[in-house]
Amino acid sequence: MTIMTIPTKPIEGQKPGTSGLRKKTRVFMGPHYLENYLQATWDGIGGVAGKTLVLGGDGRHFNDRAAQVMLRMAAASGAKKVIVGQNALLSTPAASHLIRKRKADGGIILSASHNPGGPDGDFGVKYNVANGGPAPEGVTEKIFAATTTITEYKIVEAQDIDLATIGTSHLLDTEIEVVDPVADYQDLMEQLFDFPAIKALFAGGFRVSFDAMHAITGPYAKAILEDTLGAAPGSVTNGVPLPDFGQGHPDPNPIWARDLMQTMFADDAPDFGAASDGDGDRNMIVGRGIYVTPSDSLAAIAANASHVKAYAGGLKGVARSMPTSRALDRVAESLGIDCYETPTGWKFFGNLLDAGRATICGEESAGTGSDHVREKDGLWAVLFWINMLAARKISVAALMAEHWKTFGRNYYSRHDYEAVDSVAAQALVDDLRKRLPDLPGTTAAGLSVESADEFAYDDPVDGSRSEGQGLRFTLDGGGRIVLRLSGTGTEGATLRVYLERVETDADRMHDDPQEALAGIIAAAEALAGIKERTGRDKPDVIT
Repeated sequence: MTIMTIPTKPIEGQKPGTSGLRKKTRVFMGPHYLENYLQATWDGIGGVAGKTLVLGGDGRHFNDRAAQVMLRMAAASGAKKVIVGQNALLSTPAASHLIRKRKADGGIILSASHNPGGPDGDFGVKYNVANGGPAPEGVTEKIFAATTTITEYKIVEAQDIDLATIGTSHLLDTEIEVVDPVADYQDLMEQLFDFPAIKALFAGGFRVSFDAMHAITGPYAKAILEDTLGAAPGSVTNGVPLPDFGQGHPDPNPIWARDLMQTMFADDAPDFGAASDGDGDRNMIVGRGIYVTPSDSLAAIAANASHVKAYAGGLKGVARSMPTSRALDRVAESLGIDCYETPTGWKFFGNLLDAGRATICGEESAGTGSDHVREKDGLWAVLFWINMLAARKISVAALMAEHWKTFGRNYYSRHDYEAVDSVAAQALVDDLRKRLPDLPGTTAAGLSVESADEFAYDDPVDGSRSEGQGLRFTLDGGGRIVLRLSGTGTEGATLRVYLERVETDADRMHDDPQEALAGIIAAAEALAGIKERTGRDKPDVIT
């Protein structure tokens, strides 16, 4: 085995977004592309010599080859140890936990999260820091800077490491430890939740349907829900991770998890339904005949946290991303705790969690988590819900009806316009930004605009400031509109429009959300001119 120094040159476009670098799989498979980015990561974090890293991914196409490249490059740069999930598999929350438990210096997660997989799908590489969370902006900026000046990378010329067998081996002086990807995570879940109560619930006939979407959570859900907690065999569907996710789109929402939605709205529906995404950090919650929006799920989790073992002592605070509905704010006010509003991206919760200011955090994009790791955690949210239902002996529909009666209902929806022409999408946002000072006091589709601004975040822990985080509009009657361009796609631009309205009339708590939001939707179109500017008659995805 020898260390090779390969001459290279910068490759344009290797700027990481909110969760690492995501590109088309074939782009990552191109000459030097992955190697350049990994070397830039090492350079951006001050090198990996003497450090311990964690490695794993969601099993998508190219995951196995990328893992071997990472190991050979880590060894070439003098890493002390790499802890890798068996077959290079680790869910994102499991990787976060492993970094924290083993006191690693950081980790590489191979995933494009909820994006499609396969040779014509997407791939991604994300660096997580020592607290287990995504690299903050200061670190990703250094990594990006290194991609623009790179001249060479180092890699070991060697045979593949056996990642199928649990145990240790060496690559030069670097120890490679292959671990069970599920065991440590399952132990953590057992510490957080009342497993005996959940077992009793299943033993009493409670039925669950968990759609793993042929993604990473299949083995985790089967081991915990079926093998340990006693859910009926077959409760976990699409449980075998596949490189192309079974030609599906591993994004847990009513559009892409339509089979689960049909199951949960059938006459003989199970009591509880859920799904998770490609890398296991997102969740969808469905009851018999009721879909729970991520924003409502977050609020319900916070409101019922005292019924769950690890959170029975109360919450230190809560946090939500700015586009997430303000349902959580109402719960926080009733509990007398702080509710922080952050930019989109889980890394912004890290400081709050580390400083003990927040216990539970969430995003409208189906990500919910707590201070047990520094990532959102799909299966954690599912177990939290099941634990809540077991403790309260209540159905999902009854729990949400009670919640809305207590706090009011924040009708909420997100309209996604995907793969929009990037120039047109940016022009739409830029033009609307210029009009912000003039909009308060005007009307849009008959609704008065009370405020209009661009969200900027001042971190209360380290004082850092993040600007340009989305355009916000508040309307009379408790309405709100948010527009932002997403950083998670790999082609074109995704324009996300977030729509919200508060309803306190007890007789209007069960309306169709799109009908309840019709006035807000019309106001958004009047403000932004989306149809004219993008050529789209309707959103590609409505959640």
